[in-house]
Order: sequence, then C-alpha cells, then structure tokens
Amino acid sequence: MPYQAGVPRRTIYALSTPPGKAGVAVVRISGPAALDVWQGMVRLTSKKARERGVRPWRLERCIIVHPETAETLDDGLAVFFKAPKSFTTEDVVELHVHSGRAVIASILSALARFPSCRPAEPGEFTRRAFEGGRLDLTQVEGLKDLIDAETDTQRRLALSAAGGLARARFEDLREEIIRALAMVEAIIDFSEGEDIEEGVYEAARAKVQQLRSKIENYLSDSRRGEILRSGIRLAIFGPPNAGKSSLLNFLAQREAAIVTPVPGTTRDILELSLDIGGLPVIVADTAGLRHTEDVVEQIGVDRARNMVQGADVSLCVLSLPEVLTDESRVEIPPTLEPLVGPDTFVLLNKQDLTHSVPLSIIGDRQSWAFSLSTGEGTKEFLDGFAEALRKRYDLIQDSQAGQPLLTHARHRVHLESALRFLDAFLETPAEHVVLAAEELRYAAQAVGKISGAIGVEDVLDSLFREFCIGK
Repeated sequence: MPYQAGVPRRTIYALSTPPGKAGVAVVRISGPAALDVWQGMVRLTSKKARERGVRPWRLERCIIVHPETAETLDDGLAVFFKAPKSFTTEDVVELHVHSGRAVIASILSALARFPSCRPAEPGEFTRRAFEGGRLDLTQVEGLKDLIDAETDTQRRLALSAAGGLARARFEDLREEIIRALAMVEAIIDFSEGEDIEEGVYEAARAKVQQLRSKIENYLSDSRRGEILRSGIRLAIFGPPNAGKSSLLNFLAQREAAIVTPVPGTTRDILELSLDIGGLPVIVADTAGLRHTEDVVEQIGVDRARNMVQGADVSLCVLSLPEVLTDESRVEIPPTLEPLVGPDTFVLLNKQDLTHSVPLSIIGDRQSWAFSLSTGEGTKEFLDGFAEALRKRYDLIQDSQAGQPLLTHARHRVHLESALRFLDAFLETPAEHVVLAAEELRYAAQAVGKISGAIGVEDVLDSLFREFCIGK
C-alpha cells in the first residue's frame, strides 16, 4: 500500500523465492524494524563475527532462532542492507534458509511475533523501491517483464527497461519540451519593455516541430514492443490435409495436435506458446479452410478466418502437389487469396511428392518448400523464418540507436497525448503566448507520466498488484 505522510511505516516481510523444494529460499524483511528482526532472530556462528557486530552488505553464516523461545528454526545465512543502499531504500534483512515448507512456515510465523512487522502485499517491496526513488515506473515495468520473460528477446527488452534505458530516453524528451517551454515563458516574463531577442517564439516553434517529428517516429513502431512483450500472434491456415497440424507439431517438437489423413480433423483452434529464434510466439493451429455442410466444422472454419485476420503473422500451408500447375508454378487457391496478406508467409509442404521447386514460384513473396514427413527442407525453413521474424520484431538495435522501447500500451497513450498538446501549441497564435505555454506544460506532464514523475496512482495500484508477494 502507498506511503501516507504522518503514518508510521511498518516493516514488511515475505518469502521472496518461489515456494517448493529447492536448495535455498530467501525471506526478505524491509522497514525500520529490520535491524530489530536481525537482533531477535539471527545468531552469528562465528565468535569473531559476534564480537564485531552487524556489518552491512556482508553475507554471514548464522542460526535462525525464534525471537521469544530461542528455539533453532534453521541453519543458514543472513545479510543486512543498511538504508538507503538497499533495493527498497530502507533497512533490509534477507534470510537465506532451506526451502522446506516447514522451515519457511516456522520463520514466517516467528516474524509475525514482532508487533511492528506485517506480511507484505503483492509487489510491496518494489513499490517501496519506487517511492524511495530507487526505480522509476518504466524500470518497475521492466522488472515485472524480466520476471515474466520466457524468451531471450523478452529478457533483453525487459533488462533494457529495468536498467533505466527507457527512463533516460523519455526524460530527455521531457527536458527538451521543458526547454521549449522556458523559451516561451521568457517571452511572457520579459514582454513589457524588457530586452528579449527577436525570433524567440519562432525558435520555440521550430523546436516543437522537431519534437513532434521525434514523437511521431517513436509511435511508428507498429506496436512491435507491445507485441514482443506479450508474444507474436502467429496463425497457421490452409486447406484440409495440407500439413498444418504437422507443422505445429514440428514447431513444438512434440505431438501437440492430432494428425490423421481424414480432412477436417482439426475443428477448434489449438494455441501454443513457443520460442522461435529467441522470440516469443503464440502459434495457433486452425481448421482447414473449405466449404462444408458440417455445422460444427463450419464454426471452426469461421473461427480460423477470424484468427488469421487478427494475427500479427500468418503461415499459409499448401500441399505442393495440389497447387503446382503444369507450368511449374504455384497457384494459391481462390478461397485463400483474401487471407494472404503482406504479413503472410507461404509454406509448400509435401515437396517429396513432386519435383524440386524454386522459391521464386510465388513472385517476390517469401516462401519455403519442404516435406514434413521426410524432414527435407524443414531446417532451412525454420532458420529462414526465425531470421525473418527477428528482422521484423527485434527492437534491440532500435534501443541502441536511441529509439525508446514502447513495450506497454500506456507509453503509447501518453506519447499520443503529448503529441496532441504539441499540435495545440503550434496552432496557437503568437499573441496568445500564455495559452501556448500551457499546452507545452501539459505535453511535458504527459511524457512525465510515463516514468511516474507525474502522479499516476491508479497505474501504480494496478501494476504492483501483478507482482508476486515477495517482490
């Protein structure tokens, strides 16, 4: 819960590692009574360490005891982080103990005996880090994304945000808007007979035009950052018995979908989360697209069309012998043509049943020919497809070039808001300079909301609830 002025802040505690059998578990305690917990529960095993007393930032071998009965609860390690040099900027104690369920339960029960301590709420340690200035809002989001990362690209994106790169980019943008605002306010302050250079307002307008172009460039990323954070939605579609389910099984490296020679086997959508070339991909196997009198199958066909139309990328799987013409060219069936868009890759399965086909047979559209039954050409397809996805979605080079990573929808919302205020400034006549200054002030505030420099209490409540208890 957020800190309230005048209300004494209580010390919080929680298990910071996942529950279950493991070598080590970490119990974290943060707040003004953290040192009291150390003195009440930590017994250093080394005589020299006991004589020396508590030394911050040093992992010490110890016995963990009950604060009232002195009963030994576990044999482990403890470390004290002295404020403000800790994650939360408060005094912090971490107990590194065995992860048995009974051990953890006994330690948490013992911590409850301290009147000034209470169990932490989800994300409360991170919230205290934010309120203490250790992290800004983009770093908090990056930390959450890092915990949730399942692929290497997600890890790198999250680490970039958690490390403060996004914070620096957006803060630079806000400062540029403030500099333009300072130029306009100088006109207001010195308008009555004071010396001020001519052309200051025009210079401010030129600066705002540059900032407007910069923000438009940030917003023209096709939502790649948001897509990578949540996963690239990939739909597999095509006629019945072309090998769609076999392709899903190949990508998943397991029998995820039922494969039979009977057309219409797949009726509902089957989704899997996969790592393809380090990118997070949510793959959907859809029903074969054909006209059918079967009511249930037709529902599956309709769902398949909707899935393809809403996907970020799609794979159109065709049976090569059935679409190869006498002129050794491939013709996409008319029923599929409306679904084959700029984000569609064409896959020609069952190459083993016909002669070799060049990749140029479908014009300039990227395509691969292979055989899922023999494995011929499948490695080339997987390598090529992964590279195509990386070229389209990998944002790491953008971030290194100074482009901020818009990994959350709210980043886009605030930038769009700032853009509207900048447009309003440019549309304001020079004689209404006071109103023009207000538009720039609002634009700076909109950008400030991205990092949390401007109040965003509703966003904070929602974000921190998504964290685990001990983070």
